[in-house]
Amino acid sequence: MSLLVVVAIFSLLHVAVNAAVNWTAMPFNPPSVPLAVRSPYLNTWLAQGTGAQLNDGWPTFWTGAIVGWAGYVKVDGTTYTFLGVPGNSGTQKAVQKNLTWTSTESTFLMTAGGIDLTANFLSPVNPTHLVNQSLPFSYLAVSVASNDGNSHSVQVYSDISAEWITSNDSLVANWNTTTGDVLIHEVQLANESVFAELSDRAQYGSAYYSTLNANGVTYQTGEDTTVRGQFIANGTLLNTQDTEFRAVSDRWPVFGFAHDLGTVKDATGPILFSVGHVRDPAVEYIVAGNALQNRSLYFWSQYPTVDAAITDFMADYDNALSVAKAFDSQVQSDASKVSSSYADIVALSIRQALATVELTISKDGDGSWNTSDVMMFLKEISSDGDVNTVDVISPAWPLFLYTNPALGKYLLLPLFEYQASGQYPNQWSVHDLGAHYPQATGHNDGKDEAMPVEECGNMLIMTLSYTQATGDQSLIKTYYNLLDQWTQFLIADSLIPADQLSTDNFAGSLANQTNLAVKGIIGIKAMSSIANMTGDASRASNYSSIASSYAQQFLQLATSSSGHHLTLAYGNDSSWGLAYNLYADKLLNTQVFSESLYQMQDSWYSNVANTYGVPLDTRHTYTESNWEIWTAATATTSHTRALLIDAVHAYASSGLSSVPFGDWYDTVSGKTQAFQARPEVGGHLALLVVNASVSASASSSSSSVASQATGASGSPAASSTGASRSGSARALSWDGRLVLAHAVLLMLVTVGLGWVIAV
Repeated sequence: MSLLVVVAIFSLLHVAVNAAVNWTAMPFNPPSVPLAVRSPYLNTWLAQGTGAQLNDGWPTFWTGAIVGWAGYVKVDGTTYTFLGVPGNSGTQKAVQKNLTWTSTESTFLMTAGGIDLTANFLSPVNPTHLVNQSLPFSYLAVSVASNDGNSHSVQVYSDISAEWITSNDSLVANWNTTTGDVLIHEVQLANESVFAELSDRAQYGSAYYSTLNANGVTYQTGEDTTVRGQFIANGTLLNTQDTEFRAVSDRWPVFGFAHDLGTVKDATGPILFSVGHVRDPAVEYIVAGNALQNRSLYFWSQYPTVDAAITDFMADYDNALSVAKAFDSQVQSDASKVSSSYADIVALSIRQALATVELTISKDGDGSWNTSDVMMFLKEISSDGDVNTVDVISPAWPLFLYTNPALGKYLLLPLFEYQASGQYPNQWSVHDLGAHYPQATGHNDGKDEAMPVEECGNMLIMTLSYTQATGDQSLIKTYYNLLDQWTQFLIADSLIPADQLSTDNFAGSLANQTNLAVKGIIGIKAMSSIANMTGDASRASNYSSIASSYAQQFLQLATSSSGHHLTLAYGNDSSWGLAYNLYADKLLNTQVFSESLYQMQDSWYSNVANTYGVPLDTRHTYTESNWEIWTAATATTSHTRALLIDAVHAYASSGLSSVPFGDWYDTVSGKTQAFQARPEVGGHLALLVVNASVSASASSSSSSVASQATGASGSPAASSTGASRSGSARALSWDGRLVLAHAVLLMLVTVGLGWVIAV
């Protein structure tokens, strides 16, 4: 299929989908807009699909469960909804004019009568400041300005519901409001279960909604219709607390604030709200002797109470916004050197991936915080909820290399420490640290999901890449024997892998997997480099020779008889797949495989590409977006690189999905398979850290390709409800032009894509 044909279809799809919304969306209308996305349990989105205003539906947890979050603005006595669908009578809907989003911010511009309202959702990304990065809070900043040159009386209201603490609305909640320089609503379950989850929601800890206390600010807790009705009628709240604790769905308790801005003409400073979810302890971790250790979020090392942390978080808004804009600018600059499409993909991925990890510390025997004992834990969101899954950390790895390689070290440490304790009985690397986040209780029975070559190769590759990026040899020196043990397993089982799973376990196990062999061979070469760094010249030479020998044998075993591509498995001549594991060879600059192999694969991919990318392999038409981007990072021509990147961009911007960036999707239909909100999208930063340069693209629908950022040196700098259901989300209003655009999209999908498949 001609690249020009692919580009033309991508462009037409983009135009048709973006015509389906009646507001400006920059850079495009995403599948789901991140609102408060900071941790596995503070993970709130606005589903889009073909488009939804901020007040067309309720914000939801990443699973799709409603988390009631409402907002009103009262202008000259008329109340407009700008956030959520609270549905009280006597209100109108603000009209959305604009949506823009970056790596850290989602900003909505709404018109409500004579004023324009800007709602900015900022989920800070501060990866080199561990205290700030560990704070599980997010900002909502609301500002207003006259749009007709006249002065207007304006009051702003917002609340959250008790839905923020559980997925079971029949459970009883209790709550409290504290007053001071910051007004803080806190809500939690009456009967908590530490470390437990229900439908991926923590069943312990508290949700917090806060605002600055100032003249004209009032608060109230109580039944949704009562509290909201009070604001609609009067523009203020009663400074009262409902103390009749009850089930979340029993008269829907909400926790509201109102700000009376008086008369407004020029743009106001932001009205600041923060939302968060805090639990302590955060993670249960297995240590030597099968003992269990409670670990807390890093921010506790600086703050004695949650209220103190919130107060500081609110006071830090101006700085947080400045840091966020600098981060966004750096990311945009770095990623745009690859292409504008690539920059969009990266920006949509960062918040999502970083919200799957939590920075933790332990306590010393005297009860003081041990800030030298930092470990980070990752939840395998949207699949099986494992803790620190090695083959989930691996695809997300480029994110950590780019933002702060130390974060990668903190992810690997709990895996290394557990296996160094001798409690894990297998000779290969463990698959994960526990089957139920946040319980990292290990697998002392050795019955974790077995991916021997996959995980051994991953641990070796990630450890070497961290060491190369930082010069810190602590991992390779401390855990040298473990790394060598895993290398011995790779020597035995990676050239001709036994029937086993790879990271794409949904595709099933397979013997003689070509792509798995690639990872194992690079893993052996990685250990050669590690041995060389530590002065073990004998092992370095031996492992280098083995890797070189295996690479030569591999080419004979894995190349199709036509010489046009690698096979999916040895001996299956008509099969093929994405050889994305070659990315590690480029990342580490190990040069195990010849450039001719990369050129062969580069030439092949354009022959088998569908509208939304190259299938993972010949067994299915689905793919994974992170592997598309990894493969793009190994491309030898700008045409193939652009083909893969633009295919992922077309999928993300198609309007065919309404879940947080699903990485597993069908390359023909563009349909998301089952995954959403996962850390794997961190792999989309692959081109920002690979040790290669890319040439300019002469024929891409994106901006031209230029030399990309490399290594950590390119990473950005950073400084220190559902209430009444009568107001259900409404469908978008379609005028004739939108109907036509939708029809064009359907025509392209059903007719144009069928033609492409035939070609």
